[in-house]
Amino acid sequence: MPFIAKSLALTRMVKIEHSVFALPFAYMGAFLAAGGWPGWRSFLLLTLAMVAVRSFAMAFNRLADLKFDRANPRTATRPLVTGAITVPETALFLLATALVFIAACWGLNRACLLLALPTLALCACYSYVKRFSWLCHFVLGAVLGLAPVAGWFSVQPALPIPVVVLFFGVLFWVAGFDILYACQDLAFDRATGLHSIPARFGIGPALLLSTFCHVNTALFFLLAGLSAWLGKSYYLVWIAVCGILVWEHALIEENDLSRVNLAFFTLNGAISIVLFGGVLFAL
Repeated sequence: MPFIAKSLALTRMVKIEHSVFALPFAYMGAFLAAGGWPGWRSFLLLTLAMVAVRSFAMAFNRLADLKFDRANPRTATRPLVTGAITVPETALFLLATALVFIAACWGLNRACLLLALPTLALCACYSYVKRFSWLCHFVLGAVLGLAPVAGWFSVQPALPIPVVVLFFGVLFWVAGFDILYACQDLAFDRATGLHSIPARFGIGPALLLSTFCHVNTALFFLLAGLSAWLGKSYYLVWIAVCGILVWEHALIEENDLSRVNLAFFTLNGAISIVLFGGVLFAL
């Protein structure tokens, strides 16, 4: 059926499975703010808002990068490139996800509603940063770093130390694995004038900078547990997360990027879920 085919193409375009990166951190913020279960209303509206804004950001990125995706062999099978999804359909999808996000924020509280439009603007702006700055990885990290902040705000509009520390932990975590992912496109980025840390400094320095980011990630996640006064179970999970980060970097070498996808999606998806589990057990 055409509707089912379009729906599947949309989920491929926005990589709905990548919600596993941000959603557990949004839940972390909500559960920490509530000191436990935040209630069904907040939980469901937060989930709806996060899925909507993440879908908006991915679809906007695909639309903004369409000319580059058409020229890059690695991205030649993306739905917007192949025509499985058209540009007008993507624009309609952007409008729909933006409206759903705003409505969900409205249902949460006034602070979330006031921050809805700036959040959408920030998600859209990221797509253009890589056209002029290799700091794009950190901008993406900051965008996803808003996930625990959004979760906390969904329960109570405030910025206590635990959620600020979590913001920086997610920022460096995302920047670190995005640098690894960008290593695949070094030649293409240089040829087309796009900016990234691998394109600017080379693979070797990029791997070192990614490691530096993930050392910061481990430190900030530790500080998040300490500042939130979480129990021993959280620190056991934190040790496991550190082990996964070490494993991630052991998979990738300067002359062998064949396991980037394993390091990028599988291991980092595990990190967000495992850390959320640690928060739940600690609470």
